[in-house]
Amino acid sequence: MRRMEAQGPDGFGGLDRLAERARGLAGAGARRVLGLAGPPGAGKSTLAARLVERLDGLAVLVPMDGFHLAGAELERLGRAGRKGAPDTFDAAGYAALLARLRAPEPGTVVYAPAFDRALEEPVAGSIPVAPETPLVVTEGNYLLHEGGGWAAVRPLLDEVWYLDLPDVLRVPRLVARHVRFGRTGPEAEAWVARSDEANARLIARGRHRADLVVPMD
Repeated sequence: MRRMEAQGPDGFGGLDRLAERARGLAGAGARRVLGLAGPPGAGKSTLAARLVERLDGLAVLVPMDGFHLAGAELERLGRAGRKGAPDTFDAAGYAALLARLRAPEPGTVVYAPAFDRALEEPVAGSIPVAPETPLVVTEGNYLLHEGGGWAAVRPLLDEVWYLDLPDVLRVPRLVARHVRFGRTGPEAEAWVARSDEANARLIARGRHRADLVVPMD
């Protein structure tokens, strides 16, 4: 599909227009999966939640973050200091869930994991996806990433929108989020500079693979 740029004055590339585009996917017949990608702090979870709310029962949100590896496993692998990097998730497990969600079985509810930011841990079996729900909205950093097991994700998504927020807005928002969940200001700034921004540069390489680029300023 030809990549397009969304335009709009409301900070979400025209939320009404985005909701109508998502509603079109929900009304396409078979189950559809819409992905929202972008760097940390771009507003993926907020936009995803607003879209699902607008669709009023036609969509369910299944975030990629439910496939974070548990803290104990990250410690065992020596990756705890890079939490949020591509190899700190179960990419194959996420792709397997998406494949299952694309082919719902009548009468079978699929349970997806969530991520608890207060605990900083994934929580299994948290999100019920009923077979009759026509649209799954999923959001996460690496939906357009081609490295490792992530290459299997993009073909499982009917559309992917890339959320584009200027760094001058995104980075302070990201620092504030880390502070809100327990880090000191200096700790949050150091983590963002060392980890989150390295991931953001990697994520930006997949921008051209999106169906739609949504300006979030």
